Amino acid sequence: MEMKTKALGFVSTIAVLGALTSAADIARTADGKPDLSGFYDTATLTPLERPQEYGENLYLTPEEAEKIANRRNELLPDVSNDPNRDAPPVGGDGSPGAAGNVGGYNSFWIDRGEDSVLVDGKFRTSIITEPANGRMPQRTPEAMRAMMQLFASFGRKNEGVAWWVHEGDGSGPYDDPELRPLFERCIVGFAPTAPIVPSLYNNHKRIVQTPDHVMIMNEMVHDPRVVRMNAEHAPEGVRKWMGDAIGRWEGDTLVVETTNFNENNRKMIPGASPDMYLVERFTAQENGDLLYSFTVDDPATWADTWSGSYTWPRTDEPLYEYACHEGNYSFGNIMRGARRLEADAMAESSGGQE
Repeated sequence: MEMKTKALGFVSTIAVLGALTSAADIARTADGKPDLSGFYDTATLTPLERPQEYGENLYLTPEEAEKIANRRNELLPDVSNDPNRDAPPVGGDGSPGAAGNVGGYNSFWIDRGEDSVLVDGKFRTSIITEPANGRMPQRTPEAMRAMMQLFASFGRKNEGVAWWVHEGDGSGPYDDPELRPLFERCIVGFAPTAPIVPSLYNNHKRIVQTPDHVMIMNEMVHDPRVVRMNAEHAPEGVRKWMGDAIGRWEGDTLVVETTNFNENNRKMIPGASPDMYLVERFTAQENGDLLYSFTVDDPATWADTWSGSYTWPRTDEPLYEYACHEGNYSFGNIMRGARRLEADAMAESSGGQE
């Protein structure tokens, strides 16, 4: 309870920023509540954690923000879609992550935004605001072990051969679709949805608001969170993918408290435990944007609470379907490719004899 009280204190401090909004100038629903419904583009060059070079400085100068924006344009690969261009080099283009490892042709699908985030007219060095260094607190030993297990579960790098045929008991990482990681199976998104933080692409959000529920749709892997208004949390034994979210209004700010995450929460927010307690605040701004703030309280994972806030600019652009593997051929091809590699390995071990 002490940790939760502290968490609420952090969020209340952040919420002062939102209280500066003129209550008379925001759109409202028929029942008088701020109308949060609509689309938002949360893409930003501001990282979740602050680069250490900024120390405890929360703000960038306009010149520093411009430099970051210019560097972003310089670092992006050619966006040309010339069909006559050469194939990418063997092994990918050298950039980290899945796109580089398979040979990303260009940056067409990357959408990290064009500028650093602005809050109260000032550019931010990080989304995290507490601790003062803008970085997550130290992890507990148990959480560090859980992270190591998570990374180990990603498996061995694909070497183009069925190494598992002749190693161990012969079972492999492609024997069953359910052996593949949750991200690869598109069961959960590639960016945390509770708290909500920006990602490499697909940063649009949609809010649909009624008196009894608020739905927050994340464009990345179509993750919807349904907030039940003025309700009681589910029993302790009821665990949900994105937790049990309960909302209430504090003046013109929507406050959402989320508990009851399931064991896979460690995969959704790297390292977080199922007992994480999350408090989020959504405050409408005069221009239609949202100020989003959050506090994470998870003593099983971090030595202290941590908080953040950033602006969600409103947009007229809708969300598009993120079909991922649903009705797609790619995941089936992962399985078929593994069977082909196994057949090649068996043929090689038998000297080509069938």
